[in-house]
Amino acid sequence: MSEFGRLVHSLDIPMRWGDMDAYGHANNTVYFRFFEEARITWLDSENLRNLPDGTGPVIIKTSATFLKELNYPSTVTIRTYVGKAGNSSLETFYELHDSETGDKYADGYARIVWFDHQTRKSTRLPDRLRALAAE
Repeated sequence: MSEFGRLVHSLDIPMRWGDMDAYGHANNTVYFRFFEEARITWLDSENLRNLPDGTGPVIIKTSATFLKELNYPSTVTIRTYVGKAGNSSLETFYELHDSETGDKYADGYARIVWFDHQTRKSTRLPDRLRALAAE
């Protein structure tokens, strides 16, 4: 258990040349794309991204704390953690590290809300996600 909650997934992603900005380091939006890729990969691994009942996750809040410049070439490891679960929401946290050195580049956060795509309203969080948050 981490300060963020329960570790549920880890993913390695190589940085691309085009991820750099004019200052020669990863643009701040790249960190959010890394968090997103880790979140989607995790939800897919749990078969939870697009359920047959027409429900799935949407993000209502996200943030990042940038700790160190990320430069090309590098491969990052994104660790995904789950925190508190509400009726329809789940806190997720992210750590972005250099996969070789372990240096930490950023921490991230996203609040997921479970969403019914037909009614366009939030709905009950799946029991599987609620159980992960409770463990």
